[in-house]
Amino acid sequence: MHLSSRAVRDPQFPELNPPHQIPLVAASSFIFDSIEQGMAIFGGEEPGHIYGRFGNPTIDAAAEKIAALEGHDLETAPAGLFCASGMAAIATVFLGCCAPGQAVLTQADLYGGTTGLLEQLAPRGITTITADLRDHNAVSELLERHPEIRIIYVETPSNPTLRVTDLRALAELAHAHGSLLVADNTFATPFVQRPLSLGADIVVHSTTKFINGHGTGIAGAIVCKDPQLLREQLIPVYRLYGGNGNPWDAWLVLNGLKTLPLRMERHSENALEVAQYLQKHPEVARVNYPGLSDHPDRPVIDRQMELYGGMLSFELRGGTAAGMAFMNKIKFCTLTPTLGDVDTLVLHPATMSHRGVAPEVRLAHGITDGLVRLSVGVEKVEDIIADLAQAIG
Repeated sequence: MHLSSRAVRDPQFPELNPPHQIPLVAASSFIFDSIEQGMAIFGGEEPGHIYGRFGNPTIDAAAEKIAALEGHDLETAPAGLFCASGMAAIATVFLGCCAPGQAVLTQADLYGGTTGLLEQLAPRGITTITADLRDHNAVSELLERHPEIRIIYVETPSNPTLRVTDLRALAELAHAHGSLLVADNTFATPFVQRPLSLGADIVVHSTTKFINGHGTGIAGAIVCKDPQLLREQLIPVYRLYGGNGNPWDAWLVLNGLKTLPLRMERHSENALEVAQYLQKHPEVARVNYPGLSDHPDRPVIDRQMELYGGMLSFELRGGTAAGMAFMNKIKFCTLTPTLGDVDTLVLHPATMSHRGVAPEVRLAHGITDGLVRLSVGVEKVEDIIADLAQAIG
């Protein structure tokens, strides 16, 4: 072999003594031992990898681990996909499960990006119907009147009002009418609630948030209770629309998952203390947090959630002006349009995450101009409260 060829060709990758941690496999394609093996892998008759857009050992490991956590209580293992973002995960589900002429039934207090996606799908024949998904009679009536509803899509707790929907009741209604229940579990994570064990068919995540936990990457995930549904309806969209994740973000997620149970406990403990402090503050008009005893969905919370999570929202009595002044005064917390990191993050939904939602729709569902969303971190809670106190004044 010539010298230049030695520079181009890689040595045989060692297979003995596997690494202690799952490695980051940075490869766009994979080698076949023979044409027969290549044909078998392409045909699905033999396991293996083909091309990075179809799968990768690091990506598959992240998907498998998230699926195992979401399916912890199930007798049969669910199947997962690791996606380029939370929005890629949601889009893959809508495009894979809905045909033109079908509809998605969802709530109005929804992440603004999901609302925007549904608006984009309307001209393509997939319509949206909104309702308070906590009103089971209203949901039942809509399902009776609209047999075209293919998916009930729920965020619980909702973003940013922290309303909690009864997943088991919603699943029963969906299945009685031949619909799928899809749950966004980003706020909760599998350590707060596991929708598949409560009857949901599909769970989606923005793993960018709590699952990664450190603000170092953008990614998402899908977990299907029925692996056949994933294979037949979601994988073709995943592969052909380019929603696949990448090995680097998968590797970051695999590392983040190791501390997720510890972080969610601390997030929840801190958020409860912060919510209780804010609830007693004379300048705070309202606090939304599942851990508060007066939360309107308390019975559902007690049945469904094992922890209360790290997300809350509140409104200052001074309205928009007071909310804006508060956000400009924070020093220890960080004003940024994300959530779920280890540090405490502040966001103004009306001008950030939900700016694309019509004002009348926002206001009708509690997303006022003065509402502040707080992603409570794992710092010493006294430092968080001290910053909130000086910023509120």
